[in-house]
Amino acid sequence: MSRYEIRLSGAGGQGMILAGIILAEAALKVDGLNVTQTQSYGPESRGGASRAEVVLNNGIIDYPKVITPDCLLCLTQAAFDKYGSELKEDGVMIVDQRIDISEAAEEVKDNILSLPIMKTATEDVGLTLTANIVVLGVISEIIGNTIPSKNIKEAIKNRVPEKTVEMNMKAFELGQKLKQ
Repeated sequence: MSRYEIRLSGAGGQGMILAGIILAEAALKVDGLNVTQTQSYGPESRGGASRAEVVLNNGIIDYPKVITPDCLLCLTQAAFDKYGSELKEDGVMIVDQRIDISEAAEEVKDNILSLPIMKTATEDVGLTLTANIVVLGVISEIIGNTIPSKNIKEAIKNRVPEKTVEMNMKAFELGQKLKQ
């Protein structure tokens, strides 16, 4: 695999940082795959901008941050407005269905997956806070075997509170089904 860049963006409290950490931890279990994970968030603990980035490469990662994402998640309108134009030409953008993508450039619109991420977390899983794990399920389907889903599930189990593991596994599997 050559350099592959993933940016997860949303608002503080939506779990983008945790999702980035889980994805990076899962990637570390893949032989020959190098990974970096960086994060950025506003001073507010809830509601401010939040971004996590994961870079994957079989070779040396000479710059640890995303330059132009291959996979871009925008969970809020503000994230879409800020990062929506930065997608690689053949990249994939994932947005929650509530986001207005009408202002997206025509060449990007065909690469946008508008999915009921928040609705799935809230109504099907029963907890809005699992939206980040729903997203990981979607990304798992996009990247295929680059990071096996079993690795992502193991990393989720390592990172979420023990009493929420079952709920988070359900969120991950529902996210996979959203993409299929």
